Amino acid sequence: MIEAPAAMAATAAAVAPRPPPALRPLCLAGPTGCGKTAAALAIARRQPVEIISVDSALVYRGMDIGTAKPTPEELAAVPHHLIDVLEPTASYSAAQFVRDALRLVPEIQARGARPLLVGGTMLYFKALFDGLSELPQADPALRAQLDAEAARDGWPAMHARLAALDPETAARLAPLDAQRIQRALEVCLLSGEPMSALYRRQRAQGVDWPLISLEPSDAARAWLHQRLAQRFELMIEQGFVDEVRRLRARGDLHLGLPSMRCVGYRQAWELLDANEAAPDFAALRELGTAATRQLAKRQITWLRSMPARRVVAAEAPDALEQLIALADDTATAGAN
Repeated sequence: MIEAPAAMAATAAAVAPRPPPALRPLCLAGPTGCGKTAAALAIARRQPVEIISVDSALVYRGMDIGTAKPTPEELAAVPHHLIDVLEPTASYSAAQFVRDALRLVPEIQARGARPLLVGGTMLYFKALFDGLSELPQADPALRAQLDAEAARDGWPAMHARLAALDPETAARLAPLDAQRIQRALEVCLLSGEPMSALYRRQRAQGVDWPLISLEPSDAARAWLHQRLAQRFELMIEQGFVDEVRRLRARGDLHLGLPSMRCVGYRQAWELLDANEAAPDFAALRELGTAATRQLAKRQITWLRSMPARRVVAAEAPDALEQLIALADDTATAGAN
């Protein structure tokens, strides 16, 4: 009997090999100077990955030494994204990063590679995991109106008004919590929706990708500080001050721009303002290293607010082996 075309198609579909499952995105975070670039390249030697930079400074062209941008050889070894995509006159937000990352991830997966998101801009990671806020901006006129009503009726009455509009938010606020009651009422009146509903929608937009944190243990802060001092010294030896001179000479940059507020660049710019011909290198080492330590401290604080992260002690002799094992363990879409 001759098989009908529909039956033949069904048979062919049944025996056709299924495409392999998409490789699950992996996030690798950590404070500056902890070895994220080396770790990402080590993972890339075992898995087919493309790296998405999670760094608010690496997006800028012409800022190479002070950002510890991957070398041309490192960039050539593995496909990289979101590096050298903007002039330093531009700004780049967490919202832009999330849009770019969510566009790049399926493109990378379609090429059979694993998206590896690597960096230390924790605000970008938070926006990615938590979703982008839809809350309206503050409205000074409406706030003044609410303040006047509260002065007349009292904050418990305003709390009761909130309970009628957004009972879920009101239930977690004290009747005298003036600042939060005002903001919740403001959001309801401006958006036409309860703030609790906006937060639920925001959380639903967040991703659920594994996060590995390469960070020093509390006992190894001195280890990190030494690495940061050595790293800043190496930047100076590589010509960091000349890099900042070239940026200043462009004529279209200033310290008010996000790019020039990056750690190290602002300190070098100000010292060149003080003495262009003979900048105080000793002061630059001190100021730059101190600013870098403060950055690392803030990054670690951000990381510790992310309870789902899986921590690898950056100073551990087998840190790379631990990272590779975790990367292997989380490669498929169904992995934990």
